[in-house]
Amino acid sequence: MDSLTNLGEGFLTILTPENMLWVVVGALLGTAVGVLPGLGSAMAVALLLPVTFSLDPIGAFVMFAGILFGGLFGDSISGILMNTPGNSTAIAGSIEGHKMALSGRAAQALATSAIGAFIGGIIASVLVVFFAPTLASLATLFGPAEYFALALFAFIAISAVVSDSPLRGLAALAIGLAIAVVGVEPIAGATRFTGGVPELADGIDIVVVTVGLLALGEVFHMASKRGRVDDYAVIQTRGRPWLSKDEFRDALPAWLRGTTIGLPFGIIPVGGSEIPTFLSYGAERRLDARRKNPMFGKGAIRGVAGPEASGNATAGTAMGALLALGLPTSATAAILLAAFRQYGLQPGPLLFERAPELVWALLASFFVGMVVLLILNLPFAPLWAKLLKVPRHYLYAGITVFALLGVYATSAKVLDLVIMTLVGLLAFAMRRYGLPLAPLIIGVILGPLAETEFRRALAVSEGDATVFVSSPITITLYTVLATAIALVAVGRLRRRSRERRSESERVSA
Repeated sequence: MDSLTNLGEGFLTILTPENMLWVVVGALLGTAVGVLPGLGSAMAVALLLPVTFSLDPIGAFVMFAGILFGGLFGDSISGILMNTPGNSTAIAGSIEGHKMALSGRAAQALATSAIGAFIGGIIASVLVVFFAPTLASLATLFGPAEYFALALFAFIAISAVVSDSPLRGLAALAIGLAIAVVGVEPIAGATRFTGGVPELADGIDIVVVTVGLLALGEVFHMASKRGRVDDYAVIQTRGRPWLSKDEFRDALPAWLRGTTIGLPFGIIPVGGSEIPTFLSYGAERRLDARRKNPMFGKGAIRGVAGPEASGNATAGTAMGALLALGLPTSATAAILLAAFRQYGLQPGPLLFERAPELVWALLASFFVGMVVLLILNLPFAPLWAKLLKVPRHYLYAGITVFALLGVYATSAKVLDLVIMTLVGLLAFAMRRYGLPLAPLIIGVILGPLAETEFRRALAVSEGDATVFVSSPITITLYTVLATAIALVAVGRLRRRSRERRSESERVSA
């Protein structure tokens, strides 16, 4: 009841003309920046941080809430429409979302994304209000061995279980891990694989890799088709910004499953929403394979619904971990931690006592921001979809320009532009020879985490390898992974057996 009373007071603070204006402005600015390839939601918060310095703390942080969730939706817009996610957290939902756009269902894909973001964010916000301290305490159960098990789970799940070809998936993962080890070694501090280039000591930024793989890779891929496709062809889009009853019924279970997967990851410092969004995508793909008419690869609405709900659920509970423990579990949360310190505030248990009005106004702004984004973005879905009507040579030239500007804006290094171009050529070659991109990206994102936690676990255990299977969490993760691999292997063997049987029957007939 105390939580409800405090939340009610937070709504009274938020529902004033001035604060509502900041929520709407934040949502619009976050979406606008998130749409630009290479920037994304985290960069939206970072770029707009100076804008809030002249505001009072409550106005600034409710604006941040709008920027945060608006940026997440903007990430998905560019991914669905142009196959160029604004951030790595939107990659999983963009895989099927872009296929929906290419088949003339761009507006429906954006509506699915908006509703999924709303459902995941609202459920996460409710949990944060009532269970933030309890949720945050779960993060203390994860040590180095548990983090390594989680990273290994993601590696194998994405590479061998989700990919059509386990061998190609593992090859793509190996490329991603090779990129991840460039730079300063995390434990001893030795420089490796830099080729004597000092700028590579910090490693290759994930933004550079993501934009190179998805933006420039797509541009090179389309350029290679010149003369075989109509460069001026217009992709037709049907403009209804809502879902039919059947589409809603199809997406609802995926929204709920994605939310369930994403909620716990917001309190675990694994870097953001990449793991839960890919796990949600993998779960929906495995479930889809059991249906009579599988849709994955053709524009499956569940492939958009699950990851989008998962990503926003993770973002919501990440804010709970930040407020309750002062624990930034993602890049965006780390930037918000810096924003709190700009105002002389330290997130954690004492924040609820020292600045209760700010905390509860911020929590109330999550609910208000979700509703504002839903109201703003559902009607605008057909308008965003009209981006696909731009002739392809203009569209992909624009993607290239924004991608280069976005990457250069993050570091001001010409070397990053060179690396991005090389990564784009690598992505083109991978598309040419059928290697999936998702395992490479997950390898780059989680490679440093896996290496660091692996070595820490061995250091703590003094070289005893049994530390990796010494806790219920690690045993559970490895058991689930082994079971999934076994089920997938059995399913593929059965499918090959059926194909051989049908082929022999066809030959005998």
